[in-house]
Amino acid sequence: MRFTSKPCVSVIMPTFNRSRFIRTAIKSLLSQTFTDWELLIVDDGSTDSTMQMVEPYLFENPRVRYMKHSNRKAPLSRNAGMQASFGKFITFLDSDDYYLPNHLASRVSIIGEPDSPDLLVGGILAPPGTMVRDRTNPEMLVPLEQCIPGATFFGRRELFFALSGFRNLPYAEDTDLWERATAAGWKLKTVDHPKTYIYQQSPDSITQNYRQS
Repeated sequence: MRFTSKPCVSVIMPTFNRSRFIRTAIKSLLSQTFTDWELLIVDDGSTDSTMQMVEPYLFENPRVRYMKHSNRKAPLSRNAGMQASFGKFITFLDSDDYYLPNHLASRVSIIGEPDSPDLLVGGILAPPGTMVRDRTNPEMLVPLEQCIPGATFFGRRELFFALSGFRNLPYAEDTDLWERATAAGWKLKTVDHPKTYIYQQSPDSITQNYRQS
């Protein structure tokens, strides 16, 4: 295995049948102005050509790693990536989204400020009017900007491990982690600018299709 043992930032990318998008996501990370990172792609049991799309990057860049397990959904896939990571900070990139070039640099700068927070969220750019399923009433759609988008989390390694990562919930595990971090006394901050995380809602996204059983 070829990887830097102590990168500053670990980027966790859970993916499931996103072969048509994942190259864009990976390329956006390779284009970052901040370069002290590692990428852990956690394939959640894809049955499409995800592995074939990822394979060239594994040979070309020692900062990119790939692991695959049976379908366990996003919360446990993120946890698996975190457990295999080495970074001082942990963040995420969904495989159908992408970063603008200054995304990581801006987040490292914010979290390094005096009296710095332990966990950041926000700075997301989505098409106007993007709606997602409400956490408590999934029959209702709410604006994305009213939610806690876990894909934009950028936080200290210690926080995620102290909270034992994401709980295995069917929906809104990101809001759950944010609430647990708040209750535990961690310093949290919502980032409005710069908006450098580009959100692309796929037709089969859980934020569109979640229903309570």
